Order: sequence, then structure tokens, then C-alpha cells
Amino acid sequence: MNILIVHAHPEPRSLNGSFKNFALEHLRAAGHQVAVSDLYAMHWKAAIDADDSVDGAAGQRFDASLDSKRAYEGGRQSPDISAEQDKLRWADAVILQFPLWWYSMPAILKGWVDRVYAFGFAYGVGEHSDARWGDRFGEGSMAGKRAMLMVTTGGWESHYAPRGINGPIDDILFPIQHGVLFYPGFEVLPPFVVYRTSKVDEAAFAGHCERLARRLDGLFTDEPIPFRRQNGGDYDIPALTLRADVAPGASGFSVHRAHR
Repeated sequence: MNILIVHAHPEPRSLNGSFKNFALEHLRAAGHQVAVSDLYAMHWKAAIDADDSVDGAAGQRFDASLDSKRAYEGGRQSPDISAEQDKLRWADAVILQFPLWWYSMPAILKGWVDRVYAFGFAYGVGEHSDARWGDRFGEGSMAGKRAMLMVTTGGWESHYAPRGINGPIDDILFPIQHGVLFYPGFEVLPPFVVYRTSKVDEAAFAGHCERLARRLDGLFTDEPIPFRRQNGGDYDIPALTLRADVAPGASGFSVHRAHR
């Protein structure tokens, strides 16, 4: 299978760099084809702007969505954007690998999403009507592919527990897993998370690698997070709120998971 790792850490000798190297070697040893987008090594341009089209802005005022659509449909995108889109088309699975900085992904990785997820490529696809609000949240250009987050954080696991001070890790990662990944159609696997990074010695690293190996081996067989599909019948369209009889009385991120 074809697997893309999008790696976002500035130090190759970091814990993240070591996990990236382990994943690359393990997946290739298992017979997979693996590509790596090492964003810092690539000096990836994070800011979305008029230069993302080789023609510049369409009008006097840059419009991120409309200029993205024009460049994508016209084959006039910046070459670095087109190259990453080709990697996504090629991949059967995508791994986003990053340290959790200020409760989110590093800016360079967010910039990769902002620029690569062009209008017409990752969003703005499908029929938009009173009966259907586009191909998204379980459908779209990435449907049939899988994705997983590999995340490190300095906090304790208890800090990210259901009653932890930082909030539940599933809630913190919801905008990435449900929004960035499920929105364009990926089946999203539960994240691989390593806590207390400053306390990871050689023995702990070996244990984490054993755990990571099991997750990588299950990349195409493990059960994905059961997010509700937008067009699967659980949501009223076009309001896009859950039907009154679905999880009645409940709210919050967890209601967008179907309980099996």
C-alpha cells in the first residue's frame, strides 16, 4: 500500500524525528511504499496568499477560497501545492505526525493544510442543495483512504483525561481528526499519542516503538473512529444539526460519534 507521512518538527534528532524514522523503516519493511513530506526540511511556505497561483490574485482583493478555486481548476497552482496534492492522490493512507503545541498542530502543518486543501480538491466538491450539502464529512476526494495522527505532548496522560486540566485528548484533536481529516472523506483511526516527552528514555522509547508498530500494522485493518457521516441520515439538511431523535439531550464533540 502507499503511505504518506507528513512530518512537522524542526529538529531531525528530536523524539518526533525518531518516531518518524522508525515508522518509515517499519512500514517499508512490511512491504509498503512510503513517501515523507518533511515540512521543515522542505522549507514549506505556510502562509496562504496570492502567490499560491502562478497568476497572482484574480482581482484587486485576494480571496483565499475563490483564488484557490481558480488556480486549482485552471491548473495554475504553485508547483509545491500541486506536488503535495499528487502525494495525497497516490496515498492509500496518510499519517500526520507532529508535537502538540499550544493545543494544536504546529503552524507549518496548519499552513500545509491551508494551501494543499484547495477549493475543488479537498472542499467545495459535490452537490450543494436543500437535500445535500456537498460531499464532505465521510465523503469527498479522500474517501476510501485512511488517516492517523501521531502526536507527542509534554503533558501527563492524566492531564488529557476526561477530567484533566487540559481537556480530553479526543476533544483537543477533534478539529483535526473530524475537520481536517474526516471532512474530505478519510476514515480516521484513533490517534497514536505519546505523553511526557521529556521523560522518554531509551527503554521508554523502545516500548513506544512496540506500541507504534502494532498501530502501523493495523493501519488498514483497525476500526476507525465512528464519526457520523453528514449525508448518512443523522443530520437535518441544510441546517446540519443532528436530528432530534439522534442522541437526544446530548451535545458536544462526542455526539458526532455513533455509539456502536
